[in-house]
Amino acid sequence: MPNRPNLVLASASPARRNLLAAAGIDAEVIVSGVDEDAIEATTAEALSGVLARMKAHAVAERLRHSTHPRPHALVLGCDSVLAFDGQILGKPDSPDEAVKRWQAMRGRTGVLHTGHCLIDLTTDRIAQGDAATVVHFADISDEEIDAYVGSGEPLWVAGSFTIDGLGSAFVERLEGDHTNVIGLSLPLLRRMLAELGYGITQFWRGR
Repeated sequence: MPNRPNLVLASASPARRNLLAAAGIDAEVIVSGVDEDAIEATTAEALSGVLARMKAHAVAERLRHSTHPRPHALVLGCDSVLAFDGQILGKPDSPDEAVKRWQAMRGRTGVLHTGHCLIDLTTDRIAQGDAATVVHFADISDEEIDAYVGSGEPLWVAGSFTIDGLGSAFVERLEGDHTNVIGLSLPLLRRMLAELGYGITQFWRGR
């Protein structure tokens, strides 16, 4: 197997960084600066995939043309979007929108899609994939919705919910990979690394 390159996460999400860290992987964070609101697509899967590719390519190009280029880096772009009731739900625009979403979602089911794009700057090879997890929301009260939105947490995440914070109490169950709902599918990342010739254990801290 090739020597381990540096893993660069093209995302501002602390949840993704923390998820990697909990899995023993220390990633450098470089925010892509991609305008997510400027991109449109017909499905949640397509939108999350396009945004993941744009984020990864934006950071890869920055590293290629940097005054201190890092040719031995892997750049990982991810983006999550919730498919619910025929809608594509990213981050809410306001607290009012988050409240309306939860009033519609409670007691029902959505599918959280996360697009992944991994670029190997050493070889210019690319691995891509989508992870989808079915989310069953609890039938929560208006008071719980107001309290949750008032906490501020749902304003910063796709679909207006988390499973690694306050929102975990409002998700009854998942069908599929739970790490995907946090923002990055670790099983999919393992398969993508293997596609590029790496083993995920190479990236464990201390290896």
